[in-house]
Amino acid sequence: MRIGIPRETKPGECRVAVTPSGVRAIRDSGAAILLETGAGAASGFGDREYSDAGGTIVPTASEAWSADLVVKVKEPLPAEFRFFSKSSTLFTFLHLAAFPQLTEELLARRVTAIAYETVLSGGALPILRPMSEVAGILSIQAGARGLERGCGGRGVLLAGTAGSPPGNVAVLGAGVAGRNAARIAAAIGANVTILDVNLEKLASANRECGGKARTIPSAPEAVAGVLKETDLLVSTVLVAGERAPRLVTREMVRSMRPGAVAVDIAIDQGGSLETSRPTTHADPYFIEERVVHYCVTNMPAAVPRTSTQGLAAAVLPYLLSMAMKGVVGALRSDAGLLAGLNTHDGHITCMGVAKAFGKPFLPARDAIG
Repeated sequence: MRIGIPRETKPGECRVAVTPSGVRAIRDSGAAILLETGAGAASGFGDREYSDAGGTIVPTASEAWSADLVVKVKEPLPAEFRFFSKSSTLFTFLHLAAFPQLTEELLARRVTAIAYETVLSGGALPILRPMSEVAGILSIQAGARGLERGCGGRGVLLAGTAGSPPGNVAVLGAGVAGRNAARIAAAIGANVTILDVNLEKLASANRECGGKARTIPSAPEAVAGVLKETDLLVSTVLVAGERAPRLVTREMVRSMRPGAVAVDIAIDQGGSLETSRPTTHADPYFIEERVVHYCVTNMPAAVPRTSTQGLAAAVLPYLLSMAMKGVVGALRSDAGLLAGLNTHDGHITCMGVAKAFGKPFLPARDAIG
């Protein structure tokens, strides 16, 4: 098998899916690995490190895309659609429910596409998890910056001082991203409120905050009430494979304090605020309804070294399995990896994606035969 690693093209995307040590492991498994020149440079991994590990550096994206298995970090952009082929498999973050054009192209070109964000293991999302952890931690950094007057914020320091009260942070969702956001906010001294429909997750999140957080069962009325007193809202709610649910209406945003900040971590799946729209690392903030919004669709790319190491460690076992068994063989032997299959031979094989677009759904097991 030949595995290709093209350089990322999404604005501000600095991660790469495989480290040099991962390349060495893949080579030892018997597969060849082709890396577009500069693929790992922004994460601190140079071409020489990859070639010393046994990788082959190729000068163009088309050569990396010509491999049997193409491994990326973020969803392909329109300029990359021309590389799609029925004969190769794509393995990356896809978030197809938020990208109808990409979905149509994958179907039309009969691409086998496996999405990191729907791969399962023991009921959890092992590849999404490290990036959710990074995004949750970063959300407090990004939110704190947004509160600064220079970004349009209301001038609140989340930690407070001896003579001023701390800021109020509301976290929607007590999953991996939400727990990490709440933990960091509580650690710097902010007043933290966590909302979720799952009482066990709320209790777990509060324990991670050292018992310092207020937990509230999530309901529209509860969310609306909390937001009126919030300086920083971090929305993390995720439904694997589906478009993010809209939990915060424009009216709720309008009720927030002028200069408050909303960080929408779910923006890569369409966003969970009615006022959200995608932004980039180059221009991350905008103001809507007098509230500063941060909606960067690839938040972990802000810290590419850390993010690459976490992502690559999560991806590598699946790459080794596919290298040794072939893509279809690996899918047949691992129900969790099979759950990651989103499209195959012109069919949608992820229920959430089919639901988002009202298209026919073919179970992944039936699709691969």
